[in-house]
Amino acid sequence: MKISDVVKSKGADVVTLRPDATVSELLRVLAEHNIGAVVVSDDGEAVSGIVSERDVVRHLGRAGAEILEQPVTHIMTAEVHTCSLGDEIEELAGAMTERRIRHVPVVEDGRLTAIVTIGDVVKHRISQLQDERDHLVGYINQ
Repeated sequence: MKISDVVKSKGADVVTLRPDATVSELLRVLAEHNIGAVVVSDDGEAVSGIVSERDVVRHLGRAGAEILEQPVTHIMTAEVHTCSLGDEIEELAGAMTERRIRHVPVVEDGRLTAIVTIGDVVKHRISQLQDERDHLVGYINQ
């Protein structure tokens, strides 16, 4: 199965935030969209970084509340692991586990097209296993 299969079922909406947005703005966006991470982008297409709830918590613990007025660039991950629609889901799941990341932007021809979360990967795999089980039960009952 490919990443495109996951994107087809979940949709390609991606929430982005400009690099000059503050951490406070980030928190508002995360809450508003009920998401755990945002792609940082100047134009909504190029990936400059990614910033998550975990990043906020870690930096709050180190720097205190003044981090809330800093730009998200101070806490974002700049070296972003990305994937493409043609990548295999199993390979992405392995990379996410190994790198301990939960959100991976999908990039095609240098443009941000979607985002895949570990929850999306697990949900897709469960659905796949249920389909396999149903086929086996149907075969046995014939």
